[in-house]
Amino acid sequence: MEPADGDNGGQRPGLKSDLMARIGAGLALAALTFGLAWWGALPFGVLVAAVGLIIAWEWLLVTRNGAAKGPDFTFWVHSVAVAVACGLALYGLPVLGFSALMIGTILAGLVESSGRPLLAATGVLYSGWPALAMMWIRGDEPWGFAAILFLVAAVAATDVAAFFAGRTIGGPKLAPAISPNKTWSGFIGGISAAAAVGALTAHFTGGNMMILALTGLALGIIAQGGDLAESSLKRAFGVKDASNLLPGHGGFMDRVDGLVTAAIAAALLAWLINPAHPAAALVLGG
Repeated sequence: MEPADGDNGGQRPGLKSDLMARIGAGLALAALTFGLAWWGALPFGVLVAAVGLIIAWEWLLVTRNGAAKGPDFTFWVHSVAVAVACGLALYGLPVLGFSALMIGTILAGLVESSGRPLLAATGVLYSGWPALAMMWIRGDEPWGFAAILFLVAAVAATDVAAFFAGRTIGGPKLAPAISPNKTWSGFIGGISAAAAVGALTAHFTGGNMMILALTGLALGIIAQGGDLAESSLKRAFGVKDASNLLPGHGGFMDRVDGLVTAAIAAALLAWLINPAHPAAALVLGG
């Protein structure tokens, strides 16, 4: 996740003018996410499926330089694959959902007409895989809500701490060719905050504090990697924001870039530890 323009503390013109819009949109999105996650696996699954479909549209906007001609056949293959995969997962069939997503990934690459089949296939995975991952984790009761809370809080803490540490401390740039305002101080501040979220989670769940702190640290690193990857994609296509759906934030891709990679990593880790109970694996550390 990134502070609107993909930095972790650098100055930019107009930062103060859109700060209140950023805060308002961020709080509203956080309240909706946690409210639906607390309500249950089904409403939360509907939310992440909807976000997955929005990201499919934003992927079109970014990689088609604004999609002046409107959605093409690849976009519809992409969107249908994500919708079917999420629908199957909501119906309690995540394995079939994953299979449908992989089929859609292959088909998107095959029907792509712009000469970038790998990019088209990657878009399906980018929008669909994290949605399936979070639905799978949230569906594991009784720890599903706690696991989602841990995952989202770790990524959000990384985002916020990276911004303020980078802005306050400054110092050497992290990846100037990709995101000129990111700093190593922001990176370290971000992953330290994610580790603290892991330790705090262990305190409330009774999990292994060392393992959860290290898990939080790893999620923070991966989230910042996702942030850089999305920034690199936008830079490659000369795009500042994926869309303008979220005031002060750009698009959903801009807001959840770190969560995309962190959710995938969390699901893979949970699958390696205990595929029958992924949420318990995350919040108990084993």
